[in-house]
Amino acid sequence: MVFSDLFFIFVFIPAFALVYLLATWLDKRVLPKRKASIYYDERATERPAAETPAFHARNTSLVIFSLLFYAWGEPIYIFLMLICVLINYLAGLGIAAGQRRGEGRGAKIWLWIGVICDILLLGTFKYLGFFNDTFAYLGLDLNAPRLALPIGISFYVFQSISYLVDVYRNDAPVQRRYWDLLLYISMFPQLIAGPIVRYDKVANEIHNRHVTSEDFADGAYRFFIGLGKKVILSNILSEIVARCLEQGVEDMSVWGAWLGLVAFALQVYFDFSGYSDMAIGMGRAMGFHFNENFDHPFCADSVTDFWRRWHMSLGSFFRDYAYIPMGGNRRHQMLNLLTVWFLTGMWHGASWNFIFWGLYFGVILVIEKYAIFPYRRLIPGFIIRIWGLMAVLVSWALFYFDNFDRMKQWFATAFSSKTQMNLLEETALTDNFWIWIIAILLCMPLRRRLEAFAESRLTGTAGQYTLAAGRATASAIILILCVALLVGATNNAFIYTRF
Repeated sequence: MVFSDLFFIFVFIPAFALVYLLATWLDKRVLPKRKASIYYDERATERPAAETPAFHARNTSLVIFSLLFYAWGEPIYIFLMLICVLINYLAGLGIAAGQRRGEGRGAKIWLWIGVICDILLLGTFKYLGFFNDTFAYLGLDLNAPRLALPIGISFYVFQSISYLVDVYRNDAPVQRRYWDLLLYISMFPQLIAGPIVRYDKVANEIHNRHVTSEDFADGAYRFFIGLGKKVILSNILSEIVARCLEQGVEDMSVWGAWLGLVAFALQVYFDFSGYSDMAIGMGRAMGFHFNENFDHPFCADSVTDFWRRWHMSLGSFFRDYAYIPMGGNRRHQMLNLLTVWFLTGMWHGASWNFIFWGLYFGVILVIEKYAIFPYRRLIPGFIIRIWGLMAVLVSWALFYFDNFDRMKQWFATAFSSKTQMNLLEETALTDNFWIWIIAILLCMPLRRRLEAFAESRLTGTAGQYTLAAGRATASAIILILCVALLVGATNNAFIYTRF
């Protein structure tokens, strides 16, 4: 099941909303009203007077619907996720017990047990076939079994690691109930394609969250913005990509090769940022505040700045849990950068093109840090901006083509002298002229600035009602357009669900 599916929009969400509202009523009217957290500081001398969980029914309904959501597409792999949560639950309790007894070594052992189990789980299902193919190419056949990749495993394994590290660092309290850790890891808004929600950011909201009418309205509006990005822009751009890059690349002109690559870059952006918007919006409507995942990356002034704006949850994860522990900027900085970007490439997919894609960015960032930024005052800003945009654009060829022969053919075509556009390329440009214009405009912070301008002008009660009416109208228009496009649609999957 995907967010941009008519069943999800008109059946799953209404059913969940109805049950969730009923659970909220139960929490307020039927269950005990004590609001003590069920977790506590293991180092404290006294426990809270009451340990009745706040929002018990509401959390239960969210977990049940999250499991239904995940089981809809791959019911067998729900047991894999449950086992993953159990391993991390036990490891977290072991870390907390070691810290309570003052046994730092014992806590660290439990941390490593949990992290190693998480990595082995991810490696078995995501990389076993990759290593088998690599060794087979070298003449050594491991005869490893072919395992299907469980949806969202890269995301929920990283969230599991976040939980263990945050508990070990005392950045957040341990979850003493399996059900509550399951809620954090399996929460359906961010389960299959992120953003990667850090445990320390939402630990308190698992038991103590409040939803205002403003939260719900902002969350719903954000959801529809993401839906529009996916259905109206990304899905249509994917058709252009199929025309230009899925067909024979050798038959394309220079313009067609670059047109297809630009379309793919925009497709990935609106696909993934759209998913993130929908996840953030649904979380906000339930009282969870997920961190932003995109900040108009194509407006970046360098490649380094691009990666501060693109998939920010993944970047912050590798920064805080890999780059800084390895030494960060203090020692072996170049090696640390290349290692993190190798891991970033591996995370995106079990294929050599993703590894080269990650190392490509590692080398680019090293070049910027040591050969460009020290002389930035001597280089016009627009030149660095163009350099960054072109370096990022070329990277999408490495990302898109997992077949190296086709990748080489694209580069040969993209840098050839074949400038005559064919009919396919012309129609890809002209038939979708307004899609191109809208996509380029929405890569800029245009909507944010327009909304900020409207909020500054429309003040008072009347202004707030006008803003709310405008958002509701925009949401309704987006929904109608999306429904019209989704009826009979066949290409609707989110790109990052396969990672």
